[in-house]
Amino acid sequence: MSDVYYKTVKQITNVLLFVEGVKNAAYNELVEIALGDGRTVTGQVLDSRNGLAIVQSFGETRGMDLGKTKTRFQGTTARLPVSTDMLGRIFDGVGRPRDNGPQIYSDEQVEITGEAINPVAREEPAEFLQTGISTIDCLNTLVRGQKLPIFSGSGMPHNRIAAQIARQAKVLGEGEEFSVVFGGIGINSEEANFFRREFEETGALSKAVVFLNLSSDPSMERIILPRLALTTAEYLAYKEDMHVLVILSDMTNYCEALREVSAAREEVPGRRGYPGYMYTDLSTIYERAGKIHNRKGSITQIPILTMPGDDITHPIPDLTGYITEGQVVLSRDLQRKGIYPNVDVLLSLSRLMNNGIGEGRTRADHSGVKDQLYSSYANGKDLRNLTEIVGEEALSENDKKYLKFADNFEEKFINQGYYEDRSIETSLSLGWDLFTLLDKNEMKRVKDQFIQKYGKWK
Repeated sequence: MSDVYYKTVKQITNVLLFVEGVKNAAYNELVEIALGDGRTVTGQVLDSRNGLAIVQSFGETRGMDLGKTKTRFQGTTARLPVSTDMLGRIFDGVGRPRDNGPQIYSDEQVEITGEAINPVAREEPAEFLQTGISTIDCLNTLVRGQKLPIFSGSGMPHNRIAAQIARQAKVLGEGEEFSVVFGGIGINSEEANFFRREFEETGALSKAVVFLNLSSDPSMERIILPRLALTTAEYLAYKEDMHVLVILSDMTNYCEALREVSAAREEVPGRRGYPGYMYTDLSTIYERAGKIHNRKGSITQIPILTMPGDDITHPIPDLTGYITEGQVVLSRDLQRKGIYPNVDVLLSLSRLMNNGIGEGRTRADHSGVKDQLYSSYANGKDLRNLTEIVGEEALSENDKKYLKFADNFEEKFINQGYYEDRSIETSLSLGWDLFTLLDKNEMKRVKDQFIQKYGKWK
């Protein structure tokens, strides 16, 4: 660690300091920034060329005096002390205790940048992960080691859904529960208090590690927080053999901070002003989920993002969808109807679903039930739109049955209580109950052997 202080800060732009005369500054090297009033702020080298080091400050830059601000390059990258003592603790966006508890001390200090899992070392996710939510378990199945984001909008209950999944997630038949690493990125105090209360009152905090960056905290903490959360998860999964569920909310705030840094560096903007490397940057976060051969632990990741203007083609959800293995999309229309969780099953998708369902994992009829529910609900929604034009009187009796099916599907299958933990057996049974609203000969996507075994027609 160098004891040399540089008093050559020539420019401060937003969150960046431009320091001249620095030789051999390394990318991501930590920097101590000493202010004239005695305060110190941590920074990190973003770029170094021709003796000029560009330092990103993780604290407030307002009030920094060019003549009095000094920088010291520490010769090391950002590291996080990791330990099982972190379970049950709450930290801020740079890893400092937020719960008035002691600092974490550990001989195990890990670089927070991490690396994506080598594709050769990856084990294909295959174990069904039960969330207790029918629209996910039955129609958009989550498997252990998957990365499945929630695409939401402003004012939607994505945080409640995430908290319910964190509370209820389990792998069937193994008696194993998940440890949870939660990262709150730029959330407001109400959201932070909600998660804190949920973890504490349900007892989930004892098996959770919580990182919180509030909207009033420095925005640059939002860049580092997801990496702190994932570094912690990797330690718990691959060193302590735990199964870890990582929830990151809200990735839109992360991308806004990324755009802020890019603008401060005067980089050529990409789509809607976001940096052109945002896809690569997001992949360094999402690709840290998964399973590794010959390792017992696993990391399952649920990033949450709010789509600006409910626009699913916006760069943030668009790029996220390319990297992750599906998405759970929330519906504004279902929310207006008072339906919770307001999952739009027709827009949602789990690309790894077929790996985790079927005989020996869920139930042999799962795939057929899923296809029949999708088909029948889509047909009913189409007919619902048609009735707005021609009226319900113009429909055939069979069409009216599909219309009734769509209404009941939303009210009885999609809709469920916040504390209602449905097993996969319960969800599939609900599906068979709904099928009785249709004629038996309409069951074209389920094998006859399952109709005979599970069918409930009189």
